[in-house]
Amino acid sequence: MADVSRRTVLTSALTAGAATALGSQAAQASPVAAQAAATPDLTGHDPVDVRWLEGTPAALAAGTTWGVPWPRGALGTNQRFALTATTGEDVPLQTWPTAWWPDGSVKWTAHAVSGDAPRAASYRLGPGRPARPEVAVVVSERHDRVVVDTGTIEVVFARHGQRVVRTITRDGEVIARHGRLVASRQDAADTDDPRSVRYEDFDGTVEDVTVEQAGPVRAVIKVEGKHRRGAREWLPFVLRFALFAGSDGIRLVHTFFYDGDEERDFVRSLGVRFTVPMRGELYDRHVRLAGTDGGVLAEAVRGITGLRRDPGEAVRAAQVDGRALPDPSTWDTRVTDRLHWIPAWGDYSLSQLTAHGFEIRKRTGNGHSWVRSDAGTRSAGLAYVGTPSGGLAFGMRNFWQLHPTELEISGAAGDEAEATVWMWSPRADAMDVRFYHDGMGQDTYEEQLDALNITYEDYEPGFGTPYGVARTTELMFWALPATPTPARFAELAEASATPPLLASSPQHNHSTGVFGSWTPVDRSNAAKAELEDRLDAIHRYHLEQVDQRSWYGFWDYGDVMHSYDGDRHQWRYDVGGYAWDNSELSTDMWLWYHYLRTGDAAAFRFAEAMTRHTGEVDVYHLGVWKGLGTRHNVQHWGDSAKQVRISNANYRRFYYYLTGDERCGDLLRELVDSDRTYLELNATRKIDGSTGEYDPDPRALPLGTTTDWGAIAGAWLTEWERRGDPEAKRRLLRSARSIAALPNGWVQAGTTYNLHDAVFSSGDEKAVAVGSLSSVFGLIEVMTELLDLVDEPEVEAKWVEFCRLYNASREEQAEVTGEHWGSLNLRQSYSRATAYAAVKLEDDALADRAWQELRTGHAGYPDDHDWGTRRIEPPAVLRPVDEADFSTNASAQYGLAAMQCLALVGDRL
Repeated sequence: MADVSRRTVLTSALTAGAATALGSQAAQASPVAAQAAATPDLTGHDPVDVRWLEGTPAALAAGTTWGVPWPRGALGTNQRFALTATTGEDVPLQTWPTAWWPDGSVKWTAHAVSGDAPRAASYRLGPGRPARPEVAVVVSERHDRVVVDTGTIEVVFARHGQRVVRTITRDGEVIARHGRLVASRQDAADTDDPRSVRYEDFDGTVEDVTVEQAGPVRAVIKVEGKHRRGAREWLPFVLRFALFAGSDGIRLVHTFFYDGDEERDFVRSLGVRFTVPMRGELYDRHVRLAGTDGGVLAEAVRGITGLRRDPGEAVRAAQVDGRALPDPSTWDTRVTDRLHWIPAWGDYSLSQLTAHGFEIRKRTGNGHSWVRSDAGTRSAGLAYVGTPSGGLAFGMRNFWQLHPTELEISGAAGDEAEATVWMWSPRADAMDVRFYHDGMGQDTYEEQLDALNITYEDYEPGFGTPYGVARTTELMFWALPATPTPARFAELAEASATPPLLASSPQHNHSTGVFGSWTPVDRSNAAKAELEDRLDAIHRYHLEQVDQRSWYGFWDYGDVMHSYDGDRHQWRYDVGGYAWDNSELSTDMWLWYHYLRTGDAAAFRFAEAMTRHTGEVDVYHLGVWKGLGTRHNVQHWGDSAKQVRISNANYRRFYYYLTGDERCGDLLRELVDSDRTYLELNATRKIDGSTGEYDPDPRALPLGTTTDWGAIAGAWLTEWERRGDPEAKRRLLRSARSIAALPNGWVQAGTTYNLHDAVFSSGDEKAVAVGSLSSVFGLIEVMTELLDLVDEPEVEAKWVEFCRLYNASREEQAEVTGEHWGSLNLRQSYSRATAYAAVKLEDDALADRAWQELRTGHAGYPDDHDWGTRRIEPPAVLRPVDEADFSTNASAQYGLAAMQCLALVGDRL
């Protein structure tokens, strides 16, 4: 009999336990059914004001979806909601719950309105009977297709094959058809100047279609599949199409996963393409391309302006406006007799290959030269091709931020045009995701640890792979009844570039008790105003650095850098672990709390971009490391430290609840079983010097009680409150109780984790093992939320003990835990732990100590820190930039500490 490892045997035995309970959405009990039985007597709630994040928009991206929290015990599972504009009009509304309090009352709801909803500066949302849309979205499911009728357009989705969208029809006329995914690869990198390159084209193939919502205001169709050529399948994708009642817009959230061999699979192009029927004369076929700041290039396939002979003012004006031209019999015959000599420009390209420049070119057709039309800085990322009787507008959000991108129109002079959104433009160098160096001889753990001491990079051969990382992009399509005027096209481009979003106020959100310890901005006295100024200063600096340092690009946009090199006046983008931040020390969380407190639109968009990036690019979604994220590095996947502290559900929850975004919900769900990744990877291998085959015992895994457990606890907490999952609740509470039962709780040394029952254990003797990073990856925040939800006095007591002792004297530590905790770092960060203990113990002296710890600024920013910036001018730098004595880690932890101290012990300031 072949040898069977202990890991194999016990993993199989566990399949019927935790993995089965948490692994399948279909297996879960309905959260409504799970919670409803516990619903208490409800108090109700007054209507809440919701406002547009950036002010009243001219147009919506088909519609909009947003989230609102509610206090515990206020509203029940079956509560209906009404939305009323301040102008007095009732607004058709669709509502669904996204989280519940432990007592069964609704904690979060998501809401959707359509693009034709009455536009107002603000609205009132509250319990009531929702207005119905004049024409509701209707979804029809058939064996081979799903049909969505918004009342304005009808979209047919194929259940199988390479046509994701069969047709988009308006008023009985096909506006677009054969919506499909297109990609290509090459087997060598352009930058290596290969002598020969082999190219292959792939088409997306549909494997599964799910109706996730079916109206009456919003329908969501989820499509899953892979790109295929012959026998090869790769680049899995998940698409979500959102359609809204009465709207002619379609929002597409596109996610693809890289699962190739980075040494030979170089993605040359990646896009979404529709076929657009072209009707009528060439002079009645129009192209629109969005530029910068509302600019629009408006042209016709066959132009009749600027000719040697004038067809007439009315004719010229109609073509410029995009209207059908008058009967040719009314034109100057010197033009009509010679129309066939005017070139037909059937192909257009708007390529944004860098964040700082786009170029528009056109040509008469394949086999002929491209002619440069115009250029600019940053395109809004929308195009249109069609006629006065209808056409397709198509575009991409964050078009210039996620370069290299392109919008392409081809064949508009023929019977059918092809409209393509290139998320990776074929005009750019092929996507090169290989590791950036050859290892430099780091073949042993000793050599790798030695190198870590100079570049801060934790390298290991084979670990810098991108296999399993993902990228999500948002696209928009409008099936328009006519060629839009430049003004209308500019409105659609703005809606595509920055989809309007409704939001409730910081005051309401805080009043509901969500997200733990925070308060809205408070400048009621000079001391608080000074702190608020500092919080604004560090946030503004990092926000502005994104543009000053051009932190853009397909794989990079949304992240920020870790540390600064003052000698070069440059962030350390090329120095190992000092480069991309990858969520280190909870940068994501800091940005979200800043938004919660301020309600500022720029703060929301900053945090949103980071969530879209860090949740996808910095995390593995396929393969043996699925559920793990990668520590900070020159490349987002480059470091060998693969950890749940980076994939961290605590960082994603904000965006999910504030927007109802289904893709973010996927990210949260895939982390529920992330404790199982410790069967695949020994995270402590370089610390304990482990070599050889990793053969873990599932009943004694090396999973930590702090950074590891805090991240996994966030996933369980979210799964419990989102879906009422009893197994997630069981694992969350059982693991927390087991930690509290350890001799020294969260600082007990020598602990192991039993994957079967989610219990930590150790020896009976008190022993101390504590690090400064223990609680700066969301543990403090998730414990604050958890202890507010459940009555667990033993857990609370042990946690409060930890919070009190971290910054206590060595004598106090030793008195409780048997030995002192050593020379701990990041003491400013832990001032919020002291503040939490002060509240729980009702101890003013501890509250005062918390403020002293914040002011002293150990491993952070002391009171006398320079909070300003200085301008650095060329030739010292490439271009003028601002410089400050800030690092991302210190800013994130200072921000979190200051915000939570204000919330917890602000009265002692």
